[in-house]
Amino acid sequence: MDSDRAPEWQSKLIVLIVCPWVTIDLFLVTRDWLNGDSPNVAWWTMGLSALLGLLAWVVRSGTPGAAMMGALITATLMYATVPTPFDAAHTALLPVVMLMLLTSIATRFGRHRKESLGIAEERRGRVASQVCANLGVSALFAQTPIQILLIDQGFLSASSTEPLRIFVPALAALAEAAADTVSSEIGQVLGGTPRLVTTWQAVEAGEDGGVTITGSLAGIVAAGFVTVPGCWLLEASASVLAIAWAAAVFGLMFDSLLGATLERQGLLNNDAVNFLSTASAALSSLVLLAFIP
Repeated sequence: MDSDRAPEWQSKLIVLIVCPWVTIDLFLVTRDWLNGDSPNVAWWTMGLSALLGLLAWVVRSGTPGAAMMGALITATLMYATVPTPFDAAHTALLPVVMLMLLTSIATRFGRHRKESLGIAEERRGRVASQVCANLGVSALFAQTPIQILLIDQGFLSASSTEPLRIFVPALAALAEAAADTVSSEIGQVLGGTPRLVTTWQAVEAGEDGGVTITGSLAGIVAAGFVTVPGCWLLEASASVLAIAWAAAVFGLMFDSLLGATLERQGLLNNDAVNFLSTASAALSSLVLLAFIP
């Protein structure tokens, strides 16, 4: 396998997996809301999502393409958690905002040190493929067809008194994305010498699969900052909160394992690792949900 070409085709594949499905589903859902009894749901959802995307671009958290993709995914997540009666504040908007704030602060934290080490993120911010890799799984699990499929296959219960249970996989993936970024960015500045998660061998800062205790703890806390407000606003139980949080932490550990193995061997690029790690968080939440009636 040509590892030099792996990053390009893997990132493009992730965009092809996420972008068309999210866009089509978003168009259909928006059309339904606009033609239904509550068109204001569509106006508020699309308006707030667009505003958040514009803000991300203005503060240079992402390129225009990344900002637009982020806005589409935000709208998808908001639609998946619309309460009755509608209240924009009690949707997935807050967890998304928390993720945006946490990752933006963590990326800028200790920037001079990161630049001196040559591991700082580009000042233009993230690109569309990175947004799809980090948030795409969350958006896919929030789509109605996938949720119906999970219910039909017995992975989720449609009769639960907790509406958020059906959103847990998406929330876990969202929390893992925040945890991964915060863990890496904080660990590079405050964590000291990172070590490979597989052999505990010391490696240089920014090396694939390198972890620090400080960075890992920061990532676990970041996952909580996404799951706690998400569960609180959507009136979920402590057990659902624990599942989403634990699944996000599992995904964080899985990310480090993939980085120390397949990514270091040139078989996966960073976008692929992030996509698979968020997927592992979503899937592990489904496993945990099976044990909670």
